[in-house]
Amino acid sequence: MPLDDRRSIGFLISDVARMMRAAFDRRVQRIGLTRSQWLVLSLLYRRPGVSQSELAEMLEVERPTAGRMIDRLERKNWVVRRPDAADRRVKRLFLTPEAEDVQAEMGRIAETLLEDAMASLAPGERLALTDMLGRVKGSLTAMAPA
Repeated sequence: MPLDDRRSIGFLISDVARMMRAAFDRRVQRIGLTRSQWLVLSLLYRRPGVSQSELAEMLEVERPTAGRMIDRLERKNWVVRRPDAADRRVKRLFLTPEAEDVQAEMGRIAETLLEDAMASLAPGERLALTDMLGRVKGSLTAMAPA
């Protein structure tokens, strides 16, 4: 495959991801979410009870930055900090029931967005695209350092 074709595929994947994030941002704006907030809520939904340090690592931000994000979400009553049972210096993060409702709405928005974005693809094409991207992701995962 010529180098230009590989660059084109990489550009398309990057551009589609960027456009999906921007479209999602526009759709969740009505419920008062910023991109960083929806990322935090999504991570805490998938990993309830992570520490602030672990969250910062997952978000690839500094701990003080993660702390400020959590402060804002706490003020919205979407996140609570609880002391770790084994180490009181560590705070564990959990979604509140209000945030779980927001997370459910985010899920509905994401599902609709994906349906809208893939509307021009036949069901078989959707499955093929998902399979191919999964294999590319697997190759990249295998290349990552341990």
